Amino acid sequence: MSAIPYWHVDAFADAPFKGNQAAVMPLDTWLPDDVLQAIGEENAFAETAFILPDQTGEADYELRWFTPTEEVQLCGHATLASGHVVLTRDGGERVTFRTRRAGILEVCRSDAGYELGLPLIPTEQGAWDEAVGFLGAQPTEVWLNPGGYGVYLFENEAAVRAIDPDLRGLKALGNDQFICTAPGTDTDVISRVFVPGGGVDEDSFTGSAHAALTWFWTEKLGRDNFTAFQASQRGGRATCRRAGDQAWLGGSCVTVVKGEFYLPRTG
Repeated sequence: MSAIPYWHVDAFADAPFKGNQAAVMPLDTWLPDDVLQAIGEENAFAETAFILPDQTGEADYELRWFTPTEEVQLCGHATLASGHVVLTRDGGERVTFRTRRAGILEVCRSDAGYELGLPLIPTEQGAWDEAVGFLGAQPTEVWLNPGGYGVYLFENEAAVRAIDPDLRGLKALGNDQFICTAPGTDTDVISRVFVPGGGVDEDSFTGSAHAALTWFWTEKLGRDNFTAFQASQRGGRATCRRAGDQAWLGGSCVTVVKGEFYLPRTG
């Protein structure tokens, strides 16, 4: 058997059992894609992040993310967790990751614990009646991005908390993120995020969704920062600020498990 270092991290959490779980697994060389996917399925978290020292000089590490069912183009919470692992293990103030479809991402230390820079995700006002029907609640506005991000604005926090979607129906629409949001009560913004087509019925905390929410809410609020709470069963908190074409998400991480993942040797 071969042993791979394994970290289980709760991201955007200030204590265990909050925020969103991620497995972070540092590699020496890339495993076959089907093995990476099988590990993602075995871990059964929203995301498993694989990191590998970057040989191109563009960043410190390469980074890929797998849900239990597919590789994704962008994952925020598992990137924050990866930064936590590297900076905890090796020290330093910042680390960069080269990704295959989201460019170079950065995690740095901050007063909140860490801050993660993601590309802003803009949306345009539109309509998607079928998705609204499956959400089972009527938003006041619908904003869409062709990359698979939909922001559904509701009147207040109570309306967001009461949403009980038809997950099977949403899954049939593809692997879009259905981001339901409203002004919050003890934070500026509240949200819930459903991604059943990507293997995650309701996500605990979604960094990439907050890249869309950062664009959306800074436009609505008329300022470049706000506080956010994702009202999942576990709950997750972040600070969000807009700087140029970047969304900077601040939050804490907690290491829950550190050990080894065993794979049969091949060849």
